[in-house]
Formats: sequence, structure tokens, C-alpha cells
Amino acid sequence: MSLHLGDLAPNFTAQTTIGEIDFYEYLGDSWGVLFSHPADYTPVCTTELGKTALLKSEFDKRNVKALALSIDPLDKHLAWISDINETQNCSVEFPLIADEDRKVSMLYDMIHPNASATATVRSLFIIGPDKKVKLMITYPASTGRNFNEVLRVIDSLQLTDEYSVATPANWEAGEDVIIGLGVKTEDIESKFPEGHRIVKPYLRYTPQPTKQ
Repeated sequence: MSLHLGDLAPNFTAQTTIGEIDFYEYLGDSWGVLFSHPADYTPVCTTELGKTALLKSEFDKRNVKALALSIDPLDKHLAWISDINETQNCSVEFPLIADEDRKVSMLYDMIHPNASATATVRSLFIIGPDKKVKLMITYPASTGRNFNEVLRVIDSLQLTDEYSVATPANWEAGEDVIIGLGVKTEDIESKFPEGHRIVKPYLRYTPQPTKQ
């Protein structure tokens, strides 16, 4: 199965390190980050899960729930978490899916045969509260993910989901954003009272909107 942006994220039930979960029920009205790992007890994966655990407060602030996955069994996951907590100085509290039958991996196309016939690649999906796929990033097994970038794109997705704006290259939270092309120039002042500047008719900036 091949997923595309805007598709409804497939629901599933799975055994995890916090018990059996239904994906949709686990997310509730939160955003979700579902990400896969090639295998347990591997060095890059250990650092990634540790980093995710250390960023718990940042994910909580954004109403985001994380779930990790590999095709290893549950008992191996539970033992590995002890190593992660020890070596990364963290406490892994988010669920790690034991996808031994590869059911979830196949639903989300996480196994790329030309990279590995059995192990998952480093796929990452951001799922919105509407259960639709908002973003997909795939890394090879040799490259660890940049979780600062994951947080940055979540900030962008949440902002652009609420306001008629887009975020420019290298944008960081708090910086100016681009006014959407669907907003007429004569409507800018009423929609964005914080001010705006027009560089070209198609390139118009405004300070990042905030809730009043």
C-alpha cells in the first residue's frame, strides 16, 4: 500500500510496550508521530528513541503523541528500553510497537525491498487530529533523524492548519510567515492586523499569527 499526503492514516491494533493499543484511540484528538526503526539493539535507533523521550515536554506542548515501531518481539523491546534509558539518560514512556507480523509496516509501506527485504527503513509519519497524513519523511538505516526538524515541521503544520499562511525556507517558530495566495490583497489588513509587507504580488509576509 502506498500512502500519500492527505490520505486517511490506516488504523490498526498492535501489541506495544504499554499494552495493546488501537491507534486511533491512542491518538484521540492529538497529533501523532509514528516512526519506524530497522531493529532493536542498534546504535542509531537507540539514540533516536532516547532523543524522542528527552523531547517529551516539547511534544506535550504541541499536543503530539509519539509511537515507535520495529519488527522485533515485545520482550526484546522491553529489555532494549532499559538500555536506552541507561545510555541516553532518559525515560522512554511512549509505546514501542512490536510488529512481528509486519502488519503495520505493510500498511504504512515501511519496508523498502531494495534497501532491506525484511527490516523497516526510518519512516516517519505526522498524523493530524483528523487522522490524515500531514507529512512523511524517510531516511536510510545509516542516517539518524533530526528531531529538531520534526518539531519545526509540526510547528509549521499546526500553524498553517489554523491560518491562511505558509512558512518559508528555513522558517523557525516566531519568524514571519507568507500570506496564502488565496487571500486577496485587499483582505490582508482585516485578516492579519499585526501588519504585512508586500515584496511581490505573490510574495507577501506577515508576523506569525498567534491566538488572542
